[in-house]
Amino acid sequence: MRLVVQNDKNRVRGGRSRSRGRGLALGCGAAVLASTALVTGCSDAGSHAPRPAAGQGGAAAHAPDARAAEHARLVAAAKRWGLDEVPLTPPPPPAKKPRITARAGFEVDHQEDWGLPPVFTTVPTDNKVVFLTIDDGSEKDPRFLEMMRDLKVPYTAFLSDYLVKDDYGYFRKAQSYGNGVNNHTLHHPYLPGLSYDEQRHEICDMQDIMRKQYGKRPTLFRPPYGNYNQDTLVAAKSCGIKYAPIWNEEVYVDHWEFREDDQQLRRGDIVLTHFRGRGDWDGTMVDDMRRFLNKVTREGYAVARLEDYL
Repeated sequence: MRLVVQNDKNRVRGGRSRSRGRGLALGCGAAVLASTALVTGCSDAGSHAPRPAAGQGGAAAHAPDARAAEHARLVAAAKRWGLDEVPLTPPPPPAKKPRITARAGFEVDHQEDWGLPPVFTTVPTDNKVVFLTIDDGSEKDPRFLEMMRDLKVPYTAFLSDYLVKDDYGYFRKAQSYGNGVNNHTLHHPYLPGLSYDEQRHEICDMQDIMRKQYGKRPTLFRPPYGNYNQDTLVAAKSCGIKYAPIWNEEVYVDHWEFREDDQQLRRGDIVLTHFRGRGDWDGTMVDDMRRFLNKVTREGYAVARLEDYL
């Protein structure tokens, strides 16, 4: 079976994945922490907002106060977590989802006519958003959960059972905050080195565990190390997988790595990091998120939830 070899000079060699990541958040613009102005809403939305009729009270009358209070809370949260600015608020999820196809060069034989899950690194969108994805599940830092909830930063987790089975509850809590939990195999193997049946065991048995622990079988699957072949995608489809997102950038606690030669973020890019801590990095997941958020916010990107675009 032909192995898909990605055109990725930063591809991890030697069978070990590296990574890290960060989050996203809110605000109608990139509110600098030093600013004392309270934002009452985006200018476009505010100019068309309905006004209550004379004598009416209720939620509409108090909306500006609520927005101002929430912005003040976010300014304080950004300061508390050491961010340079308040993260930008993503736009509402698209009413019409973009059509997702395999990235050019990442297809397998019979990709289209067999309806195999596409492998892609970027979501087609005109919105200035990126998507944060976090792999494996080794580190279970409670401060990370607190930070992301505090800042309202969404992310999509891809979990390997051998790393998460000691504390499924940690990721159940992340899920309860609105974050996606998805399939990253049972044991994180190099899938193209396995037979079809072995690959199907790794993917489909993880689907069963996800159903038991998190309430449903995911439709998203990330092959370990970003490596796969046709058998991988056929096996994944057989147990309900519709998409196989990988990544265009990877963020670490001390640097970024880019798939594209120009070393730039793009609209709709998927960013990878890992659940890692001081045992693997010179820093924590909070440090990693700080690096991620400061860069994307500085460059005018909001962080959106990947599942909302699929």
